Amino acid sequence: MINSECVNMSNLEQTIERVFAARRLTRNDQQQLMAMLSQRELSSNDAALIDRVYEALSQGRLRVVD
Repeated sequence: MINSECVNMSNLEQTIERVFAARRLTRNDQQQLMAMLSQRELSSNDAALIDRVYEALSQGRLRVVD
């Protein structure tokens, strides 16, 4: 049986891959990321994924859209 933490990690990776493929972060994406992050502690892998998003936003490689 798959536990919820593994499912959440998979969802996090899928969400971030989609964000980078589209090169934009929607409000819905932002809410999903915040919900995932509030449910558990971050692993080093999860933290690195989130750091990539923030770095890309600050460098203009991603943009926030409604």
